[in-house]
Amino acid sequence: MLSIKKFTFNPFQENTYIIQGNNKECLIIDPGCCNVSENNMLLEYIAQQELTPVMLLNTHCHIDHILGNHLVSKTYQLKLHAHANEKPVLASGNAVSSMYGVPYITSPDIEVFLSEEEEISFSGMNIQVIHAPGHSPGSVCFYFKEEGFLIGGDVLFLNSIGRTDLPLGHHETLINSIKSKLFNLPDETVVHSGHGPQTSIGFEKKTNPYLQ
Repeated sequence: MLSIKKFTFNPFQENTYIIQGNNKECLIIDPGCCNVSENNMLLEYIAQQELTPVMLLNTHCHIDHILGNHLVSKTYQLKLHAHANEKPVLASGNAVSSMYGVPYITSPDIEVFLSEEEEISFSGMNIQVIHAPGHSPGSVCFYFKEEGFLIGGDVLFLNSIGRTDLPLGHHETLINSIKSKLFNLPDETVVHSGHGPQTSIGFEKKTNPYLQ
């Protein structure tokens, strides 16, 4: 059985996830830590739990989700995994961080490109990659079918959806991604979003005002 640890980091209140497997290996998804205190919080948790990070994953490459990419990649010698369509988003990181005044050490480039419905092997199970563009062109979600949960990035939130007014965002594409892909998952699937509390697919089908 997997366990999920959530940290909420940086001025954007972004959710960083550590997924721990049965053998103390872990995935680090969207590290958003951006100062000494947050960096130490992440590193100390991993050390205290005696975890071995084996993969660095980005659901997408907006600045709030990549602030800790350099730290994680350098500390644990991990390659960055993300969708190829996120390359221009990642490349804009320095300009965007300057605009918001957020400290940022340039992320490594994407070295492993994730594709639609690819399966990532971790802790004896396969994690499905779901390409769900709209908030960002290469947004992906990670579906842990056996465990019944989704790491959803900024695609779907509790009674909300990802914003589409940022560069390369597209509202109709996002709505289609949610309805045609995420809403095909079982209603009981728990969604761990990139901001805010968790929700479920069934709850959002019934109540999300953007998706009725």
